[in-house]
Amino acid sequence: MSQTDHAHDAHGHDHHDDAPHSTFKGYMTGFVLSVILTAIPFWLVMAGVIKDSGMTALVILGFAAVQIVVHMIYFLHMNFHSQGGWNMLALIFTGVIVFIVLAGSLWVMYHMNVNMMPGLMKEYL
Repeated sequence: MSQTDHAHDAHGHDHHDDAPHSTFKGYMTGFVLSVILTAIPFWLVMAGVIKDSGMTALVILGFAAVQIVVHMIYFLHMNFHSQGGWNMLALIFTGVIVFIVLAGSLWVMYHMNVNMMPGLMKEYL
């Protein structure tokens, strides 16, 4: 290996990594999918297509989850192969922690409301 090869590798410019690289077509595909996944929920709400607000919220959350996946794949280039799978493992761990925190918070707030205001809860049930 020559002196210039050592200097090139010392700066961390190794171009033989396994990280996915995107093309213009990949970015445009992600962009179009993102626009569609934004426009459909907007139309659902503005046109009042689904009358039940709870169902509308669930549908919008579903579209949001799909859009998160689109962003992770097309813009963040995350998959099970990048960084030896550690990126995806860190993402899954983060998702589990967020779910535990949100579910635990809702559970605690519900039980605090029931136990601290028992007379008011009978009116709502």
